[in-house]
Amino acid sequence: MITGEIKNKIDSIWDDFFSAGMSEYLTVIEQFSYLMFIHSLDEVENETEQYEKMSGEKKEHIFPEDKQKYRWHIFKTFEENELFTLMNKEIFPFIKKINANEESAFARYMKDAAFSIPSPQTLKAVITKLDELFENPEVQTRDMLGDIYEYVLSKMNSSGQVGMFRTPKQIRDMMVQLIRPQPMDKICDPACGTAGFLISSAEFIRDTYGNKMGDKEWEHYSKGLLTGFDTGSTMLKISAMNLLLHSIHEPHIAYQDSVSKNNEIEGEFDIILANPPFTGSVNKSTIAESLTNVCSTTKTELLFVALFIRMLKKGGRCACIVPDGVLFGSSNAHKALRKELVENHQLAAVISMPSGVFKPYAGVSTGILVFTKTGAGGTNDVWFYDMKADGYSLDDKRQPIEANDIPDIIKRFHNLEEEKNHKRTEQSFFVPKSEIVENGYDLSINKYKEVVYEKVEYPAPSVLIKEIKDLQNEISNDLSELEKMLGE
Repeated sequence: MITGEIKNKIDSIWDDFFSAGMSEYLTVIEQFSYLMFIHSLDEVENETEQYEKMSGEKKEHIFPEDKQKYRWHIFKTFEENELFTLMNKEIFPFIKKINANEESAFARYMKDAAFSIPSPQTLKAVITKLDELFENPEVQTRDMLGDIYEYVLSKMNSSGQVGMFRTPKQIRDMMVQLIRPQPMDKICDPACGTAGFLISSAEFIRDTYGNKMGDKEWEHYSKGLLTGFDTGSTMLKISAMNLLLHSIHEPHIAYQDSVSKNNEIEGEFDIILANPPFTGSVNKSTIAESLTNVCSTTKTELLFVALFIRMLKKGGRCACIVPDGVLFGSSNAHKALRKELVENHQLAAVISMPSGVFKPYAGVSTGILVFTKTGAGGTNDVWFYDMKADGYSLDDKRQPIEANDIPDIIKRFHNLEEEKNHKRTEQSFFVPKSEIVENGYDLSINKYKEVVYEKVEYPAPSVLIKEIKDLQNEISNDLSELEKMLGE
C-alpha cells in the first residue's frame, strides 16, 4: 500500500499528467510504467557493471556503448526539448525491442506500446519528480510497478466492480513459502495481474536454490518455470516488464479468459498460486463444462478454484486466496466445491486473514486454501490458523508494525506434527474431516474455534451506590471550600 511521502509524490505526478490533458487512467498508468521500466533498466545495468568490477567477469549489457545516452541517469539531465525528442524517437523504440525474441511475451505485449506524453514540459516534470521518488530508500524495497498499479486502481474506484484485489507482497511471499516451489516445477497463476505471484516464486527459487542450480535448471527458470494468464492488456504489459527485470526472459504470459471454454489446459502444472477475481460473474454459455461439472455457478471465485484443480497435475499443489463466502456459503455450488476439495483431494490448510489485509479496497474478509490435487481423496485433519496481523496496520494507512503472524504461520505449517495437541482456543488447531463433513463442509474458522470468556466480577449495586454518594459528597465539600476561598 502506497502512503505518506510516496503517495504525495505520485499524486503530484498524476496531476502533471492530467494537467497535460491525459485523462484516461489506463493511459496514465502505462506511461508511468514505461518510465519506471526505463529507470529500472538503468539500475540493472548499474548492477551488471558493479558485478563486472568485482568479479572481473564479463556479462551481457542492456545498453551498447553507442546507446549510453538512453540511460536514466544520463538523459535526466537533458534540456526538455532534447529529452522529449530523444525519448520519442530513440529511447522508446529501443526499449520495445530489448528482448530480441519476437515470440516472447515482452515483444508481444510491448508491440502496441506507444509513447503518449504530449509535451516536453510534461515529460521533464514527470522525470524530475520520478527521480526524486526513486531516491526514497523505501521505494527501493518495493514492487513499485505493482504498487503503482494498485494505487491507480484505487484512484479509479473500480476495484470492487470487477473483483481486482492486488495481493500484498508479504502475503504472496508467505504463500510461496508455504508451497516451497522447486527449480524444475511448472508454476502458474491463471489470473496473474501484474505477475506478483510469479515474481515471488522466481525470487524464492533464486534465493533458495540459485547457487545449486545447473544449466538445465537455469534454462527452465528463464523459459519454462512461469505461466500467467490475464484479460487486461495493461496488466500483461506490466507483467512482461516486471518479469524481464527479474531475469525471466521468456515467461508464458498470455491473454486468456481462464474459466472460458477456450482454456483447455488440464493436468499441466505442479504449482498454482493465485488470487482470483472476487465478486464477479461470467456468462454461463462461455464457461468450460469441466468447471460447472464441479460446481454449477457463474461466480468467478468458485469457478477459479475448480479451474485450479483441473489445471494441476496429480500431486500438484495450490495456495489460493478466496473470499470468506467460499468457505461457508450455503448455496449448492459453494457446498459442491468444498466437498470436491475435502472428498476428492487433500485439503491441508485454511488460513483466515483479517479484513484489513485488503481494506484499502473494500474491507473484504479472505482466507487462504492450501491443497494438493490427488483425485483420490486424502483429506484427514485440516489445519486452521487465525491470522491476526501481517506486519502492517489494518487501517487504510497500512503502516509497518511489529505484530506479524506470517513467520509463525510458515513455521507451524512446516511442522504440523507439533500442532496435533492444540486446543480449539489456540490460534491454530486441527479439525478432523468427519467433523467438517458433519457441518456441511463448512470451512469457516469461526465454526470450529472456541472462544474463552473471562468472568468479570463487578461490585454489588449497594457498593456502587455508596461510592457514588461518597464522590458527590467530596465534590460538594470541595465546592464549599472553593466558595470560601473566593469570599463568596
